Amino acid sequence: MSGEPPRAARWLTGTGTAIRRAAFPGLQAAARRESAAVLQFRRPSGPPSGTGSGQARPYERLEDGYAVLRVIRTAGYDSQDGYQLQGWCGEFTVTCRTGPTRLVAPGVSLATIRQTGEFPSETLRGIQLWSGNQTELADWINRIRERHGDRLRLIVWDDTGFELPWELFWVPADERHGLPGGLLGALLVLARWTTVHGVDENLPRHTGDCHGRVLAYLHEDMNADGGVFVPYAHQVHDTMTPFLQALDLPLPDDRTGLVYMGCHGTYGEAVMRLTLGDRTWAEFNTRDMHVLRQDRALVCLNACHSGRFVHNWVQGEAALRGFAELFLRKGAGGCIVTAGEVGDQEARGMVRRLLHEVAAHPDRPVTETLRDFRARAVEDFGTLAAIPTTRNDDGQVDKVGQKRVLRLLYAFMFHYYGHPLTTLRLVAGNGHTAWGGGPW
Repeated sequence: MSGEPPRAARWLTGTGTAIRRAAFPGLQAAARRESAAVLQFRRPSGPPSGTGSGQARPYERLEDGYAVLRVIRTAGYDSQDGYQLQGWCGEFTVTCRTGPTRLVAPGVSLATIRQTGEFPSETLRGIQLWSGNQTELADWINRIRERHGDRLRLIVWDDTGFELPWELFWVPADERHGLPGGLLGALLVLARWTTVHGVDENLPRHTGDCHGRVLAYLHEDMNADGGVFVPYAHQVHDTMTPFLQALDLPLPDDRTGLVYMGCHGTYGEAVMRLTLGDRTWAEFNTRDMHVLRQDRALVCLNACHSGRFVHNWVQGEAALRGFAELFLRKGAGGCIVTAGEVGDQEARGMVRRLLHEVAAHPDRPVTETLRDFRARAVEDFGTLAAIPTTRNDDGQVDKVGQKRVLRLLYAFMFHYYGHPLTTLRLVAGNGHTAWGGGPW
């Protein structure tokens, strides 16, 4: 560790943490209900490629109003790892080859904004620069926005592992067509996707119909999360083993709509360093999770780094592994995960507010609620043309301004993997809980 303390520690004094860092330093569906709406695809004549520099055409034809942006890891440009972009939306397509502006970009990742000590405003300005370098992509986004308006549904299928912040992509205004500029995840419905290994599916085909009770695990530090579930039928566990047993054994007369975990999470450069609530990725991977396979419940992981992935070279496979891919493979109807550290009280409170809004609008797709949630965060922040400076004229760090930016970044840290039309309908209950007694 460097003798110079990280800058974040100086201006973020007084904030708590809900992460236990991994020992090492250092993304992604399941079958859906037959009665649900289906994305209509026609398979191309050639097989798609997973990672690498080859062409990847998972599907050539999408239902009207849907778009796919495929982000593909490449061998590199000038000996550096990079990526290429391929987008489809009807007759509108875009291909952006690997080049000097499409390289690994750790400075724009949200994964380490509290760990590296960089000022949040510098991260946001870096994302602005990264976005400005993707002019062909921005033009394609505005063309499909102009064509489909509010009916546009964008699926970003990113298998790079580069932790690119697509929800924060800066879209320029198109005054000729009356399109406002702004941050992508606040302008339109956006869902993420990742290759789900070991199943014969690519993009999510069916809408997740997540309906039923809440099954939850809450670490003692996260008890406040349980207040969201009071109006609904819920079974909440404060120890991991009974929770996992309940996840393995569905109740014949009690369907599960939401599986929720509020706990600590860790991340490292190897899959063995991915944990939730002190259980490793591999330990979760051995569970049957019949509740997910039978009920197609939505999974929400309120845990640091729960949405991050690693390339599993150390276990002999060229595959991205992470908790989003794991739960989708087990049968989840969708996953809400976090792109980095949500360790302080404000970030954790944001997760609770987001979940409350999702549950309060059972007929609205989760992706629309997420879009509106981010749009309000942008509105609260104010004009994006005035990002706070790192220091005031007196040379002191602008703590108020930096926390404003951090609050905005937090709102875009919650990522959704799954079908863009997935909904969550929780059933009313009598406040029953695994702890016994009445509701909170």
